[in-house]
Amino acid sequence: MRQKRILVTGGAGFLGSHLCERLLNDGHDVICLDNFFTGSKGNVVHLLNNPFFELVRHDVIAPYYAEVDEIYNLACPASPIHYQYNPIKTVKTSVMGAINMLGLAKRVKAKILQASTSEVYGDPLVHPQLEEYWGNVNPIGKRSCYDEGKRCAETLFMNYHYQNDVRVKIVRIFNTYGPRMKEADGRVVSNFIIQALRNEDITVYGNGLQTRSFQYVDDLVEGLIRMMATNDDVTGPINLGNPTEFSILELAQKVIELTNSKSKIVFEPLPSDDPIQRQPSIEKAKAMLGGWEPSIQLDDGLRKTIEYFKNTL
Repeated sequence: MRQKRILVTGGAGFLGSHLCERLLNDGHDVICLDNFFTGSKGNVVHLLNNPFFELVRHDVIAPYYAEVDEIYNLACPASPIHYQYNPIKTVKTSVMGAINMLGLAKRVKAKILQASTSEVYGDPLVHPQLEEYWGNVNPIGKRSCYDEGKRCAETLFMNYHYQNDVRVKIVRIFNTYGPRMKEADGRVVSNFIIQALRNEDITVYGNGLQTRSFQYVDDLVEGLIRMMATNDDVTGPINLGNPTEFSILELAQKVIELTNSKSKIVFEPLPSDDPIQRQPSIEKAKAMLGGWEPSIQLDDGLRKTIEYFKNTL
């Protein structure tokens, strides 16, 4: 007998496909909802023969109805190239998608988790970023469709919780990488790996001393599942990320070394509103999620990701 029926929005995306796979392996019945704007059938094709996996083409901007026990709301373009391509659609996905999924959770009494983002902190004036920090976001900048959309979604989640007793969970996801990232999504890890494998110049913006914290996708999925399993009084937000900080320049050098690439590093001007530092405080996650912390080191995760791209390029 299957344990739970679980809905994953954005389930054919990079993160969603890994989550669907894990939930199936854990013995659940999974509905994967995706409009395939950034998700891909290729990410879940290996799951299609599983009788407990259901793939549905649907956009969360429209209501969706199903009897489910839990909802993971991951639907939203997450890389700057994709979320800036149609900024109005990005805001609609975050806001109307949250309203529709919260409405479903309210009707069927499901527990619902919102995949929020470290982008809610903007270009932070506090380092590392704690969940209590309200952020430093430009509400009219090019990135605001994503930043403010996700901030509004968090507001909606808490209001549905206070007003309608919906059981909600909010996690703020920091830079995550791994197999099934899109080739041209503009994210730094995939950009560098592809440029290195092709022996092209590796593009570093600014002086390369801006920092990021990189977590491997399996660590994130473990954190999401642990968060969903917490008691109803644990709503979050809780940061899920790797607290080990690396400069963009260090990442470029690591990727060149691990791929034995002939690539050279070239420098370009820094895009507007690009954060200088991004590092999570994960003390809350450790305390509330059974000692959760990332276990996969950057070199090991990069090797797995490089192997994936070698097979797809």
